[in-house]
Amino acid sequence: MKTRADSISLIRVLFIMSAIVAMIGCASAPPLHDAALKGDVRTAKELLDKGANVDEGVSVGIRSLAITPLMYAAGKGHLEVVKLLVERGANVNAVYSPGGVSRTPLAFAAIAGHKEIVKYLVDKGADIDRTIFALKKATNSFSKKDNEIAMEFLQGFQREMADSTQQKGVKTGALDKASPTIKSDIDELPAIKVKHNKNAYAIVIGIENYRQKLPKADFATQDARLVADYLIKAMGYPEENVITLLNDHASNVDLAKYFERWLPNNVEAGSSVFIYFSGHGAPDPKSGNAYLVPYDGDPSFIDETGYSLKRMYDALGKLPAKEIIVALDSCFSGAGGRSVIAKGARPLVMNLQSNMALSKNMTVLSASSGDQISSTYDEKGHGLFTYFMLKGIKNEDVIKQDGSIKMDDLFGYIKPQVERIARKQFNNEQTPQLIEPKKK
Repeated sequence: MKTRADSISLIRVLFIMSAIVAMIGCASAPPLHDAALKGDVRTAKELLDKGANVDEGVSVGIRSLAITPLMYAAGKGHLEVVKLLVERGANVNAVYSPGGVSRTPLAFAAIAGHKEIVKYLVDKGADIDRTIFALKKATNSFSKKDNEIAMEFLQGFQREMADSTQQKGVKTGALDKASPTIKSDIDELPAIKVKHNKNAYAIVIGIENYRQKLPKADFATQDARLVADYLIKAMGYPEENVITLLNDHASNVDLAKYFERWLPNNVEAGSSVFIYFSGHGAPDPKSGNAYLVPYDGDPSFIDETGYSLKRMYDALGKLPAKEIIVALDSCFSGAGGRSVIAKGARPLVMNLQSNMALSKNMTVLSASSGDQISSTYDEKGHGLFTYFMLKGIKNEDVIKQDGSIKMDDLFGYIKPQVERIARKQFNNEQTPQLIEPKKK
């Protein structure tokens, strides 16, 4: 699988990168890119230790090309540098897409036939399906042949993985972290036609498995992947503007990095922002504050290891965006479902309405009220709230032509549907909440 793509294609890819940079006035690559290109692990580590941005683009004047160090290392075949960059938080699903190229680190590795790097990136959460989709939609005729090579390589890799799974009767690598795939009506993407919005940004988080051996949040990664697909393929969000953080790529540091650095660096006046979280929430019994539980979160030390809703809303409230929508398929009472609490502590009644100081451009959709749990809809393979949120987006004419959401209409659909199924199938009360800024 390596021979057709190896030398000539990779040289051409890197030549294109260098040529683009040179044409707009950049004499050389930034130091971390240079170390990644040369496979210089020691220099790369020193630069990262000194604060180098692991996902830095190639900055030229006021422009920034989204060529990341990980793309350089993956394309050149430097596995140890790839591992170092990923361990330091590099985005394995970053997209380089000027001039209709549309490539991820996985695509660069596939073009050059670096199977070991492809396997490593997939194990660390790189999305083959999204990479193939990006390659298919690329419009640059010069890169068409290389894209075809990459797609063939990745599809062959998928077949090998499937065959290996069937033969061994087990799942390997990153595949063992996900819930069994159950297909439902919402997994077929809607035929919505909206205007592509280059100023739409999203952070999509799904945490199913936790480092602290917390209860599994079933279907959380499946939920997050599908939400990202809806945003990109149906709602006009550019793929490079959608950050998807799954399992061990959704640590406390990752959440802080993307909410407090990435969004402020990208969001401009007039932008739209969509935030989605599927995973556990937790209360702090001392303060009564609600927290998202990151991959490395510990409910016994939630103040130190969690990411509080207050902190998230404060960060989002500083953005100059036109609108910010937050969807939380989680709960915060500690009573079970998608919530956890310190051992020995009692569940709390969380007043999500009064504890939220939202900016005037922000709206929050929460899966349940503060004393309830958020259920999974096992027969559909999704969280109950997420299933009806996406079903509403698909079938209820709630998406405007500019890609924005008619929130009142969507909530009006979600609330009775979730309440009905929770009561009928689970003998449980689950009442989704629509939380808006307080009117002065």
